[in-house]
Amino acid sequence: MTTDFFKRMGLFVLFCLVQALVLNHIHLLGYATPLLYVDFVLSFKRTYPKWAILVWCFALGISIDTFSNTPGVAAGAMTLVGALQPYILEPFVPRDSAEDLTPSFHTLGITKYMTYAFVLVFIYTLAFFALEAFSFFNWQQWLFTTGGSILLTYVLILVIENLRRK
Repeated sequence: MTTDFFKRMGLFVLFCLVQALVLNHIHLLGYATPLLYVDFVLSFKRTYPKWAILVWCFALGISIDTFSNTPGVAAGAMTLVGALQPYILEPFVPRDSAEDLTPSFHTLGITKYMTYAFVLVFIYTLAFFALEAFSFFNWQQWLFTTGGSILLTYVLILVIENLRRK
């Protein structure tokens, strides 16, 4: 067992607890709910095995589903983002970077990291709320909920990343 595994496990437990106990009860303006656990996917190293990313993402998603009473929604969306993460990260990585690069403001640069984070948050939130609604009958509410959650989650991730730098 490596220290990376224990760090991941600590992050896993922390994100589950924070989401279940605090963030699930926040509905800004009745629409936006922060889905901060997406930050877990953003921090995988460049050379992290793809199968391991999928396992971690599915496990986190199913744990969030258990605590949030959203059967399979977070697991499906997290697995999708986990499958796409290595391919979305690759265009943002500098050519001369180390193989074990961990995405952050420092390693990718602020603009590239912000774009990378936005793309993953956008895909995750879109998939999450599309699976949750499972229809577009009330598409305006779905749009407000998705847009507000994307914005709120993205801002929280940038704040955490900024705090991580210091």
